[in-house]
Amino acid sequence: MIDYRRLRVALLGAGSVGSQVAALLIKHGDELADRAGAGLELAGIAVRDLDAPRETDLPRELYTTDAETLIMGADIVIELMGGIEPARTYLLQAIGAGADVVTANKALLATHGTEIFEAADQVGAQVYYEAAAAGAIPIIRPLRDSLAGDRVQRIMGIVNGTTNYILDRMDTEGAEFADVLADAQRLGYAEADPTADIEGYDAAQKAAILASLAFHTTVPLDAVHREGITHIDASMIESARKAGFVLKLLAVCERLVGQEGSEESGEAISVRVYPALVPRAHPLASVHGANNAVFVEAEAAGNLMFYGAGAGGVQTASAVLGDVVSAARRHVAGGVGVGESTLANLPVVEIGRVVTRYQVTLEVDDRPGVLATVAGILADGNVSLATVEQTVIDPEGQTPGSARLVIGTHSAREKDLSETVEKLASSGVVERVVSVLRVEGD
Repeated sequence: MIDYRRLRVALLGAGSVGSQVAALLIKHGDELADRAGAGLELAGIAVRDLDAPRETDLPRELYTTDAETLIMGADIVIELMGGIEPARTYLLQAIGAGADVVTANKALLATHGTEIFEAADQVGAQVYYEAAAAGAIPIIRPLRDSLAGDRVQRIMGIVNGTTNYILDRMDTEGAEFADVLADAQRLGYAEADPTADIEGYDAAQKAAILASLAFHTTVPLDAVHREGITHIDASMIESARKAGFVLKLLAVCERLVGQEGSEESGEAISVRVYPALVPRAHPLASVHGANNAVFVEAEAAGNLMFYGAGAGGVQTASAVLGDVVSAARRHVAGGVGVGESTLANLPVVEIGRVVTRYQVTLEVDDRPGVLATVAGILADGNVSLATVEQTVIDPEGQTPGSARLVIGTHSAREKDLSETVEKLASSGVVERVVSVLRVEGD
């Protein structure tokens, strides 16, 4: 028998995730209460428009446009509105009123996380955000709690389902980017305006959150290097396949040792999002469709893989309700919330200091001596050539006497590689730099 008082839960937002959270909270309330040690009462759902169509049939009396009154009477506030404002204001109000908060708002945490966490620390409240980085995949708690005694060296994550769906179909079917994007929009994987997904903004927000947790360091969103996938075409996918790779949009969070410009510890971190070549033998290469996966490399624990649905109303609702149960248990147990660990304060270095391998594709003049010239420019730039594949371009519809070089490099510094590519572009033998792709996970 549960003796603890019923806890009032306020829900902000009734979109695809919010409506599922409300429905599951009502349907499984008794079971969740047994797990939490306290009854959970859905006190209300704050929405902008009471008459807007809803995906889930819920009691109309639960809806209100008075979010502030709902917040002030709640023990736990769930924010699923999205965006920065008024979500930021509402969360700060909830924390100021002594409520614990649960959010899936990656954009808010990536830009105002420090402010929100500090506000919670001041009053002993707790911020829960398991659904903010990879939907239903449990990655926040493992990084924050399970691996707190370890040293995470590196994270590679496929954290955006839309881009993975697009790149996976381009790889498996040979389809073109624009065609698959249109299909993704029709199926609901991509928004009418897909910019946040295909330009890497969504993944960058999640990368900032994951890196902050993994390296116990506040990572500002503007410190995350970001590139999208709009320039990826079928020829690049085919070149990757021939070389034994698959293209994925990766969020890479990496601990760097002995980097120039780092502090006394001799350590720094790099946080970046870009399309990268992943060896087909790597676990991330087998992540298909709109699924997400996060691959963690830790000093003691070794390699860990977290895989599952990265989006979807009911899937994300699962992570949100897990946070609600955790918040309720904290109320029952008493005590102050556990603050975020960001005391390592490692510097975040710019992309130019990253070291990795590359695949550089060039269109060049098809004449003797060109390859030697290209190899010489690479060597002068401290970029070591590992593999070369040359294909003569069919002159029909192309500039006669051209060839395509696909060059694989050994590990090189990004700054050196970038400067070398610029020299190649202006060398007189290179007609066009087709693409420059990093290799990760080998």
